Amino acid sequence: MDLVNAALSAIKSLRIQDVLDIAIIAIMLFAFFIWFKNRASRFVLIGIILLGGVYIAARFMQLYLTTIVLQSFFAIVLFVLVVIFQEDLRNLFERLALLGNLRKKSRPLSDLEKASEIITHTAADLSKKGVGALIVLQGEDHLERHLNGGTKLDGLLSEPLLQSIFDPHSEGHDGAVIIKDNQVKMFSCHLPLSVNTSRYGNIGLRHTAAVGLAERSDTLCVVVSEESRSISIAYQGILIKMNNASELHSELDKFYVRNVPLKKRHPVIAWLKENSKEKIIALALACILWFAFGYQREIVRRNFIIPIEYRNVPTDWRIDEPRLTEAKVILQGPQQAFYLLDERALKLSLDLSSVSAIKQEIILSKDMISVPSNLSITEIKPTKAYIYATRLISGSFPVKIATQNSLPNNLSLQRISISPQKINLLFDSRMNHEKIKIETEPIDLQNITSNTTIDTKVVLPEGVYFPERKPPTIRVIISVKNKKL
Repeated sequence: MDLVNAALSAIKSLRIQDVLDIAIIAIMLFAFFIWFKNRASRFVLIGIILLGGVYIAARFMQLYLTTIVLQSFFAIVLFVLVVIFQEDLRNLFERLALLGNLRKKSRPLSDLEKASEIITHTAADLSKKGVGALIVLQGEDHLERHLNGGTKLDGLLSEPLLQSIFDPHSEGHDGAVIIKDNQVKMFSCHLPLSVNTSRYGNIGLRHTAAVGLAERSDTLCVVVSEESRSISIAYQGILIKMNNASELHSELDKFYVRNVPLKKRHPVIAWLKENSKEKIIALALACILWFAFGYQREIVRRNFIIPIEYRNVPTDWRIDEPRLTEAKVILQGPQQAFYLLDERALKLSLDLSSVSAIKQEIILSKDMISVPSNLSITEIKPTKAYIYATRLISGSFPVKIATQNSLPNNLSLQRISISPQKINLLFDSRMNHEKIKIETEPIDLQNITSNTTIDTKVVLPEGVYFPERKPPTIRVIISVKNKKL
C-alpha cells in the first residue's frame, strides 16, 4: 500500500521537465536496446542491466551493504563498457553521425532485385565449378576500418565482372568483394577474422573472415566453399548454410528489403509500429530510474553566502564605502535540484539606476536573486541594504611630474615634459577643486642614462576617479646632456 501511495504521489508531482527527462532517457535506452539486440555482446549488456536492477531495488529497500558494493562496481563500469563494447560503440557513433543524412536517395528496389539475381547466379555457378568466393553486401555501417588492402573499383555489378574477379588465375580471387547496392566498390579485400567459430567446427578462412565482419557490422556475407562447394551466408555474427540457390536468393532479397522498405510509410507511424516490446521496456525502465534517482521526495534547506552586485550605477555617481558586499540566503528544494545548482552563478543584484545623494534603504527581495525553478528562497540576511552615494563632478586637472633622487653626476637635465598636460577626472562634489593635486608615479632620475621616454601612471587622491574607470596613458619625455661635452 505504501508503494502504491508513493507511486501516486510521484505521478501527482510530475512536471513538464520530469516528463521530458523520462522521454530522453527512454529514447536513449531504446536506441541501445535495438543496437545491442542482435550483437554478440548483448548478453554482457543484459548482465549489467540486471545488476543495475538489483542496485535500484537495494537502494529503494535501503540495503546498505548491497548498495555500497554495487556503487563501487558502477564507479568503474564506464571503463568496463568501453573495453567490452569497443566495436559496438564505434558502430553506434558512426550510425548517429549518419542520422542527419535523411535526404539520401535510395536505390530503386528493382535494381536491387537484379543485383540479388546476379549474386545468386554467380554464387551457384562458382559453387558448381568448385571456385571459392567471398561476397560482402554492405549495409549502413562504414567498413573502411575493418578492411585491409583491397582495390577500389566502383563498377556496375554484373555476373561477368564477379566471375573475372574470382577466377583462380586472378591475383585478387582470394580476397573479398565489397558490394554497395548494385555497385562493386572494392575487390581483393581482407576481412577481420572471428574468434567465435568453434561451434561451426573446422571451417575455412573465408568463412572465418565472413563471420568476423558480420560480428562487427550490419553486412551480409556470401561464402562459396572451394572444398565442399557449399554456399553459406554470415549475418549478425551467425553463419548459415544454404540448402540451394533459391534459399540464397530469398535471403538476399530479405537483406535488400530491410535496407529499402517495399512500402514507404510515414516515418513517425513506422517508428511507433516497430519494436513495440523494446519501446515499452525502455519507457518502463526510464520511469523506474526516474523514480529511483530523479523523483524529488525529500525537501532540504541549504545556506549560501552570495556576492552582492551593484548594477547600473550612473557614471557621475559613486557608491561610498563601506558598502554591503555579501548576503546570506537560504534555499529550499529537493535534494536532486542542488546537484545541478551552480553556486558560482548565485548573486544578489541591486539596480542603482535611480541613486540619490540621500541615504537609501533598499529591501532585499527574492526577485533580486536568480535561482532554478525547482528551488525557492526562504530567507535573505540581512533584509535591508543601506546605500550612501556621492555625486561626482567632472573637471580638467594639470598633471605634475613627480621625481625622486638625482641624475647621475655626469648628466644635467635639459628638459622634462609630459603628455597630455591635462586630464579629465571625476571628483567628489564636496571637495575643493583648487586643492586637488594630480601627480604621476615617482620617476627615479638616478636610473636615467640618456634621453628617455617613459609611460607612467597617475596617482589619484582619495575622492577622485577616472571617467568610466579607464586610466589614461601618461608619457614623460626627459632630455639630458653630458656635462663633459
